[in-house]
Amino acid sequence: MNFLAHLYLSGELDEVKIGNFIGDFVKASDMENYTETINKGIKMHWAIDEFTDHHSVVQKSKDRLRPKYGHYAGVIVDIYYDHYLARNWKNYHDQDLRVYVDQQYKMLESYISILPKKVVHMLPFMIKHDWLYNYQYFEGIERVMHGMANRSKFNSKMEQSVAELKKHHKAFEVEFELFFSELINFCHDFLKKN
Repeated sequence: MNFLAHLYLSGELDEVKIGNFIGDFVKASDMENYTETINKGIKMHWAIDEFTDHHSVVQKSKDRLRPKYGHYAGVIVDIYYDHYLARNWKNYHDQDLRVYVDQQYKMLESYISILPKKVVHMLPFMIKHDWLYNYQYFEGIERVMHGMANRSKFNSKMEQSVAELKKHHKAFEVEFELFFSELINFCHDFLKKN
């Protein structure tokens, strides 16, 4: 899952959202720098990634992309799934996506002093180009994929992946819906237990 999903799945506490948002940018040794609640969000992020990486439906989505994109298939599917979450936002949240996203940007900016350096560098670009809101559009996904391809050390071809999203749009959507309902339940359980 990508940024929008990690925020959405975190529940209501801002510090859990922060931890879940920065989970890809911290190591276990960094956790001493954060509050217990932020650490809960970091652990949640890692648990979501583990659940996602081993889910049979997600594997099906990745398998469709693997011949062309190799190990980047997982990264691409994460972003595709945020596309479907944004497009179908009304099915998952009562609040308008525009309002929700603007609130998340403000919340993230309010924690800028404790965010990892890579996140501090990335956040202004995310807000300027309105990634979270624009995931719902092919153009938004294309912009994100181009940025990721440019930052990749290898020729990932990610900038071409909107073609597969368009070609297999319904199949990916069905897979997202099947998987995401299970992920929501997994996250509810995680928050209850922790």
